[in-house]
Amino acid sequence: MKKLIGAALALTLAATFVLLPSDGGALERRFIAIGTGGPTGVYFATGNAICRLIHKEAAEGRETGRKHGIRCSAPSTGGSTYNIEQVAKGELDFAVVQSDWQFHAFKGDLPEKVAAVPTLRTVFSVHPEPFHLIVARDSKINSFADLKGKRVNIGSPGSGQRATMKVLMNAHGMTADDFRVATELTSTEQSNALCDGKIDAYGYTVGVPNAGVAVATDGCEARIVSLDGEVEKKLVEDRPYYAFTKIPEGTYQTTDEDVTTFGVMATFVTNEDMDEAVVYEVTRAVMENIDDFRKLHPAFATLDPKEMIAKGLSAPMHPGAEKYYKEKGWM
Repeated sequence: MKKLIGAALALTLAATFVLLPSDGGALERRFIAIGTGGPTGVYFATGNAICRLIHKEAAEGRETGRKHGIRCSAPSTGGSTYNIEQVAKGELDFAVVQSDWQFHAFKGDLPEKVAAVPTLRTVFSVHPEPFHLIVARDSKINSFADLKGKRVNIGSPGSGQRATMKVLMNAHGMTADDFRVATELTSTEQSNALCDGKIDAYGYTVGVPNAGVAVATDGCEARIVSLDGEVEKKLVEDRPYYAFTKIPEGTYQTTDEDVTTFGVMATFVTNEDMDEAVVYEVTRAVMENIDDFRKLHPAFATLDPKEMIAKGLSAPMHPGAEKYYKEKGWM
């Protein structure tokens, strides 16, 4: 699959680099490729939304605009770890990656799972991917500690959901033995299991809104529990790839008030050798058109530039992005 993606990307690059330099003192015409994720996912929507804003800013063929000469493509790719590796190799110019994988790539502390890339640089974060604790309507579960003695789906082995559940369990001094039953259902099975009364709760890291979560909340009035206690505050404090976020009131049928929880962020990254002027123009295109960005997908609806340059960024910021933020007085 990776070879097919790489071949398709190479063809795109070859076809696009025939563009001529722009005139009038503008930047030379430059094609950039943004790594995303699966074609039905939010990462794919994120990359293509950014390209749309870059092209919206371009002056070529218009009386006004930025003469940045940048042309952009955001192909579907294998996701975070693949994107990081390709950014390091120069096959991708920018990428959307999960904040925890950004952290581990920059630190190089999980080389068996993601390439060590000390040259990775951040540009901004995008939408949060909060950890949802979803519980049965009539359960007495109002915190993570209340899961003791309950039937809980901890997620399938190897999943991000399972990994975050283990982090929370360890932080709360709990093991699977503390649950009446610990199931290993997949993300496609867990909502129906909750509605069928087979489990009392499950944890799930996912962007908002999510159709699978709606199966439980809208289908059988399941609740989403806030996770903002002292244990969770310590987790966020100790791990720069976590951040607190809110699942807004009205997101799901039973979300009758904001739910505060924590999770990872989708982040936008590049390599340290990316041209500073290009990074500046890409950053500017997004931030100057943030209202348009918010309208391009429900996950972007609450984007706040000041949070986008503060949350989930564990690698150093690229100087091109930093230059724009300092001009705006945000840094």
